[in-house]
Amino acid sequence: MKGLNGFRQTEETQAEQTKAAQASGHEEHDGMSTSTLSEPKRRRWSAARRWIVGTAGAAVVITGLVFAGNQYVDAQTVPYYHVYIHGEEVGTIDDPDRIEQLYSRKRQEYQDKYPDVAMELHTEGITTKLEKGFKAEPDTEQTMAKLGGMLKAYAEGVELKVDGKVVGIVKDQAAVSAALEKVKQKYAPQTAAVKGTSGASVKKLAASSTAKPQQTAANPVKSVRIEEDVTSAPVETDPNKVLSVEEAAKLLITGKDAPLVYTVEEGDTISSIASQFHLTQKEIFANNPQTKEKYMQIGDRLQLTVPKPPLTVTTVERVSEQVATAPDIEIRKSKDLPAGKSKVVRPGQEGLKVMNYVVTKQNGKVVDEQWVGQTVVKASLTEVVLQGTKVPGKGSGRFAWPVSGASISSSYGSRWGRAHKGIDIVSGNRTIKAADDGTVTFTGQINGYGNAIIISHGNGYETLYGHLKSISTHQGAHVNQGDKIGIMGSTGRSTGTHLHFEIHKSGSIQNPMKYLN
Repeated sequence: MKGLNGFRQTEETQAEQTKAAQASGHEEHDGMSTSTLSEPKRRRWSAARRWIVGTAGAAVVITGLVFAGNQYVDAQTVPYYHVYIHGEEVGTIDDPDRIEQLYSRKRQEYQDKYPDVAMELHTEGITTKLEKGFKAEPDTEQTMAKLGGMLKAYAEGVELKVDGKVVGIVKDQAAVSAALEKVKQKYAPQTAAVKGTSGASVKKLAASSTAKPQQTAANPVKSVRIEEDVTSAPVETDPNKVLSVEEAAKLLITGKDAPLVYTVEEGDTISSIASQFHLTQKEIFANNPQTKEKYMQIGDRLQLTVPKPPLTVTTVERVSEQVATAPDIEIRKSKDLPAGKSKVVRPGQEGLKVMNYVVTKQNGKVVDEQWVGQTVVKASLTEVVLQGTKVPGKGSGRFAWPVSGASISSSYGSRWGRAHKGIDIVSGNRTIKAADDGTVTFTGQINGYGNAIIISHGNGYETLYGHLKSISTHQGAHVNQGDKIGIMGSTGRSTGTHLHFEIHKSGSIQNPMKYLN
């Protein structure tokens, strides 16, 4: 080294100078010549000088070596980072930015795997600590692989709750709104209107008395509402549990299978019950082995297993129905005809009217029906009949309303999965009157009808009056149109005070609205 070589050169030069001085016979010591010293003293003095010079040189060398060593160590000291999860060390890495890069890569991997949901990582509790070490070699790749395997992902979702109970999880609040809208649309009727002959906008129906009511074209749905309290809340979840809008809507509409006890109503058949609850007849008979359709009675209870939807969607709709109206019959007395004989001198022609209703449904099933009026589209042509001497108990064929101030609470026909053989009438005046002249052929109890009266009008027509509170006539009595025969009630299979009224012609059930004006 350069420092050591310099030290040797200096020592050699000093030795040569000492020898020269000795050869000349003198040596200086502290400014004095050594020529005056004895030979032993001169030797001691030379040795001391050599020791001092050597010690100084060694100090210089050591200092240089320490400085160079420190520079070398500093140059070889490497910073690295310990990685921890909740305080437990995972390993070491060379750069903390690698962790952020790992997060980004993992997020993308999960997002690619589950593109329909928003994916996030659980990164809480992951920390790093800086440390430096001489020639440190952190196990970066192994640590990152281990950390990557420990990272867990979750989907950001929204819980859909009905009355506080979670029924499903969807992607976000927009999906909640979309699913609820699809549920409402399921029960909101679609319209395709045509013009009636009077210009009124109605559904075109077959001109038959059994035609089902249909929604009016102009704003048929007055309101659609969900009865339950529907709420939502953010949640972290398994991405496989997140439902699409269509899946969530289907779950809200169909629900899960649950037991149901169904009470048989008037007009029910196994087929109509199966259709109403989307079951097969085989399933109904399997749950009710004692049931025989031939002997099924009103009021029988059936055990069913049907899907129970978590939501109740109530719709209030305007509906209308075209009904053919029977012509009025004008009776002209004639002495030329034998008693009991009649002759049609001018045939009548049916008319047409539109019946208007407001119907309330829950999940598509009618729970209330109100008749709100009617519009005559085509007037009927009166039939003129000549009739001989009137025979007691024989009707005219023209029927009057059996209740004053009547309002229809349930109309006639096959309606929403069940048959209704007559009309249900309510009124503030509960007096029941004979609809036409005739003879009382029955008074008493009829299964499902409660207290009932049947009147034969002697011309092929019969009328039935059901659910009476009391009866004020008797079997065999002759009654005239308008005579009081009983009081409105709620006996038999009834949910409230009303009159059930039927018209039969030659044993065939008729729509009373065809005859009542």
